[in-house]
Amino acid sequence: MNIEAVLQWIRGPGLSLAIGLFVFGMLLKLLEIFLLGRKRNLAAVRSSGAAAGFRTIFSRFLPPEGNILRNPRFTFIFGYAFHIGLFVVILFLAPHIQVVQSLLGLSWPSLPTPVVDVFAIIALIALMALLWYRLTSPLMKYLSTAQDYLVWALTFVPLLSGYMAYHHLLLPYPWLLAIHIASVELLLVLFPFTKLTHAFTLFISRWYTGMMAGQKGVQS
Repeated sequence: MNIEAVLQWIRGPGLSLAIGLFVFGMLLKLLEIFLLGRKRNLAAVRSSGAAAGFRTIFSRFLPPEGNILRNPRFTFIFGYAFHIGLFVVILFLAPHIQVVQSLLGLSWPSLPTPVVDVFAIIALIALMALLWYRLTSPLMKYLSTAQDYLVWALTFVPLLSGYMAYHHLLLPYPWLLAIHIASVELLLVLFPFTKLTHAFTLFISRWYTGMMAGQKGVQS
């Protein structure tokens, strides 16, 4: 198989197809959410609840009751480590910024490669720790579905393959790059149809929860 032809397709039609399916899927998901409607609120409305909704968005990022040592501390700590690491890798690695610039014309300063490397390793370790917890915790193992493991793999493979490609590890660079881009495209295609949509819908759900509580005069 000609790796150059594979890369050309992945970088061209494959990327366009993946982005198109991602945008279509997310619009469909958001439309589905907003068309669900809601039951009539029979409680007395004490305020619009808008401010409470925005407050809830940010308050839910804090540890439970402000105590980081409270359970579930393991998932809280490693969950944050993963998300912060992933955020830095996606937004501040120079090649990623170049891709965004080529697609949207937007650009911003990148971080030094060693700094991004540290966050990439943190994210990978955190993902492996969360998988270990899911496999060893009786409750988590019982609650986990096939989709949970699929989502884990969809996130882990792009991170690992990207790190390996950037540092030319184990396999020839063109193949590593092809694996990395293809895994990202697969992530984009499946993103709207899996639990990964929480990256967007969590803000909607938190605001709605806080808004409803605020209208009733209670704190969410």
